[in-house]
Amino acid sequence: MDGSLAFLDLLAREASAVEFEGPILKARAEGASPQVLEELEEAKLRALKVRALLRRRARREAELSALYDTAGDLAGLRDLDAVLEAIVHRARQLLGTDTAYMTLHDPDRGDTYMRVTDGSISAAFRVLRLAMGAGLGGLVAQTATPYSTADYFADARFRHTAEIDHAVKEEGLVAILGVPLRLGRRVIGVLMAANRSARPFAQEEVSLLASLAAHAAVAIDNARLLQETRNALDELSHAHRIAREHSDAVERAALAHDRMTGLVLRGGGIEDVAAVVTEVLGGTLAVLDETGRPLVGEVEDGVLEQAVPGRTVRRGNLMISASAPLCTLVLRSDDADERILERAALVCALLLLFRRSVAEAEGRVRGELLDDLISRAADDPRGLTDRARRLGVDLSAPHVLVVARHEGQRERAAFWASSHAAISRGLAAARGQEVVLLVPGSDPGAAAQRVASELSASLGSAATAGASGPITEPTHVPRAHREALRCAESLMALGRAGDGASAAELGFVGLLIGEGRDVGAFVSAALGPVIDYDERRGTALLSTLAAYFAQGGSPSRTAEVMHIHVNTVTQRLDRVGRLLGDGWQEPERALEIQLALRLRHISTAGTVGPTPI
Repeated sequence: MDGSLAFLDLLAREASAVEFEGPILKARAEGASPQVLEELEEAKLRALKVRALLRRRARREAELSALYDTAGDLAGLRDLDAVLEAIVHRARQLLGTDTAYMTLHDPDRGDTYMRVTDGSISAAFRVLRLAMGAGLGGLVAQTATPYSTADYFADARFRHTAEIDHAVKEEGLVAILGVPLRLGRRVIGVLMAANRSARPFAQEEVSLLASLAAHAAVAIDNARLLQETRNALDELSHAHRIAREHSDAVERAALAHDRMTGLVLRGGGIEDVAAVVTEVLGGTLAVLDETGRPLVGEVEDGVLEQAVPGRTVRRGNLMISASAPLCTLVLRSDDADERILERAALVCALLLLFRRSVAEAEGRVRGELLDDLISRAADDPRGLTDRARRLGVDLSAPHVLVVARHEGQRERAAFWASSHAAISRGLAAARGQEVVLLVPGSDPGAAAQRVASELSASLGSAATAGASGPITEPTHVPRAHREALRCAESLMALGRAGDGASAAELGFVGLLIGEGRDVGAFVSAALGPVIDYDERRGTALLSTLAAYFAQGGSPSRTAEVMHIHVNTVTQRLDRVGRLLGDGWQEPERALEIQLALRLRHISTAGTVGPTPI
């Protein structure tokens, strides 16, 4: 009984296995009988079995505690690296190995790489990569089966490679145990424990490492799901933010549009719309019409070349919205909502279209009135005066009449004339390739030059304008129209296309073509015999005479330009001399003849009949 108590005492203080021999040795020394010694031996064996059982249970308790702690780590997962490091560290502690490590599968490269190490001393080992099937870890990853070896370099079950063997040798590892990290049927990595001396691994150790590997696989999968959830939440938050910003932008654009349309309905203009845009978006705004003429603000040269009809484009801090073909808006701002600019461009385009329609309707009325003033002013001057007054035109005030000839687009010229007349509170009519304007003023020459310049710029081609006035009575309009028309025709005949002038600016030509001048009688007096001779006989005396004066009185050059013999020129000039009489080449007489030639050329230029806008 005393021996049994001794063994219980040894168990209570967790004595080593060697100490359980003490009671037997003591009994022998005291001369105990063989029966007593046999009983003590039997008690020792039972005590050792109890000791082994207690140790296994203690070990199991430690393992369960480690697994419980691992499960707790997973439940509060915040940092995947920290959880994996804890699992590897516990594997090393529970198995009592020199090192433990974990490799994960790389789907892009098709191998496994070192993810976490504990107890490693080799830099090459910590960055080692294992191909599928290579080394013990590669074999576990390929077969999804645990493997262990008591002596790595002497084990021929797996494929050795120089790189892996070198890293294992540098780390000093001999005994290695590896278990797969599995998610379902898929192996995502390997958890391994290793010793720097030869040792076998018991099945319990394999099971423990496999349990830790299962926890590690769960941790990795949870981290993946958590990251995917976070990514999804971030994407959802980003999408929500974009949707909110889009909704706010749409609402802001709608409010701005309501303000702009409200302004238009209350009679506001382009300037008011531009003010709303700059108030909402900031920056500076320019509004250009279809010709590029600024209606509001100014833009640098070359900006319109960057515009794309029907679209809004950004060029640095410039935003260009072209509502083709009516207008273009150019906003200079670092950050602006293009929806608002596009709606502003649409409102401006509609406003310009409305104004154009009104201008065209008013232009037709004004054109019909001007046609009536030109064609039948003497029939009903009072009625025409009343019609003009209703249009805001006072015919009793000084006016000038301008006739402009052009080769440009008729519709554009008619629109320009109507707009110009409406702005100046005058009248306008279009007559084929000709526009007629009756505008307030007392300087016909200045008015003609202004019309020629502005109409040429609008058409992109030369427009020639003649003017007459001032006029203070409706009955004066027909006479002024005839004089202005002759001025325009004279400018073109004199080679001054694109210019503008009244009779006063045309010098002696103006004195002759002005209303009341008898140009025909002057020409007949100076050249009548030669004209009659050419008409009766079909000769070319007039053209030869004109060429002679044009060539400075040289018969040889005259013959050259007319492609005839010089004798022919001499004969024709002799005939002219006989028809006009002696002294026709004297300076004063020669000047009169040259003037008559030029006036006859001007007077034979064609005219275009009137048609209303």
